[in-house]
Amino acid sequence: MKLQLFKTLPVALAGLLIGSVASAQESPATSSTSFKTWSIGVNAGVLTPLSPLGGKNDFSNNKSSLGYGLYIKKQFTPYFSLRLDGVRGKLKGDNTEAYESGVVNNSPVRAFDTELSYSGSLNAVVNMFNIDMFKKENALQLYASAGAGIAGYKPTITTAAGSRLYAGDENINELIIPVGLGAKFKISDAVNFDLGWTITFLDGDNLDGYYRGGNDKYNYAYAGLEFALGSGKQLAFHNPVALTYDEALKAKQTAEGLKSDLNAQKADNAKLRAELNDILKDTDGDGVADKLDKCPDTPAGTVVDGSGCPLKTPEKVVEKVIVTEEDRKVVNEAIKNLEFDLGKATIRSKSYASLNRVAALLVQKNFSLKLAGHTDNTGSKELNLRLSKERAESVKAYLVSQGANASRIEATGYGMGQPIATNKTAAGRQQNRRVEFTLY
Repeated sequence: MKLQLFKTLPVALAGLLIGSVASAQESPATSSTSFKTWSIGVNAGVLTPLSPLGGKNDFSNNKSSLGYGLYIKKQFTPYFSLRLDGVRGKLKGDNTEAYESGVVNNSPVRAFDTELSYSGSLNAVVNMFNIDMFKKENALQLYASAGAGIAGYKPTITTAAGSRLYAGDENINELIIPVGLGAKFKISDAVNFDLGWTITFLDGDNLDGYYRGGNDKYNYAYAGLEFALGSGKQLAFHNPVALTYDEALKAKQTAEGLKSDLNAQKADNAKLRAELNDILKDTDGDGVADKLDKCPDTPAGTVVDGSGCPLKTPEKVVEKVIVTEEDRKVVNEAIKNLEFDLGKATIRSKSYASLNRVAALLVQKNFSLKLAGHTDNTGSKELNLRLSKERAESVKAYLVSQGANASRIEATGYGMGQPIATNKTAAGRQQNRRVEFTLY
């Protein structure tokens, strides 16, 4: 039964490692950032055939000998990894000294020298905590490990009759359970310095060649180097708590920035409304804004010219108005080139040339002009109605400033109520944002 278990356990351990790798190709911590998750380590240290945690020792004088090891590790999250460990070395002890209690060990086996041919185990390694919770990467990591595996060894015992192999020239194979603690220091993104201590419990009492009915154990204290493979930072030293904190802080700063921008935009809009009201203010109600009115106290009902002064001929002159195709071309060109600042009633300078031609046409032929402002459906109904009216009035004010008769220009805003295209597309909304010119 034990022999069959010895044959199948290495295959099972390898399958567990491969299956774990396949089921965790991309952990949450590595979904958006590249991390090193594979590493290999080499170490050397001291092997001693006892446990500092206590228990029965078959020999009164256990000696320390050289041990060395190699491991392959896969890091799945910043806190958890699987490690395949291998250890070799010597384990020695004798009865040349008494126990600490003073009792002399009169065992028939005077000394042993065991060759640890191999020790292979699969261990779960848990990083216990990050030293600095607000640092995205730490330089020191403490960890604990536990696992299971198989050890093969050859004890040589010394009795009164001399020295001999305890089990002949065959390896004794037994199940082992290693548990350990360690500290890892990051030297660079690719190299770590590793200090560790592992106590290994065997499922048998043959390690020292003296059977007394209790399980043997040995401990291995070591120092070594770990080499991280791949590109990026080491996942084992990554601190997702600190990263989450940084992201939350950035989100808060972004929200505060957006709030500040919104308040600044509100202040700009209020200033724009005040400036526009000042531009369109008409105290005497003659249709010419105060800023352009050269006769600011004209009596109500007086027909005025473009400067706000009474016309020399007060009688209304009725004449036949003929609008030619050339006149319509001038107006259509002005409509085509008319542009305002985004969300405002301020006319852009590129529109002045074509508006000047419309003003000249109004002065030359004494036409009347109806300005109809329209918007798309973006924003509230009240805001769009006000903006369309303000834009139409802004065009009127400019034409009057160029000499056109204010009394012959009507400015009306219709808001979003008269679309000429669909508001479901950007192109349609662009067509709906317009000021229509009608000559008569």
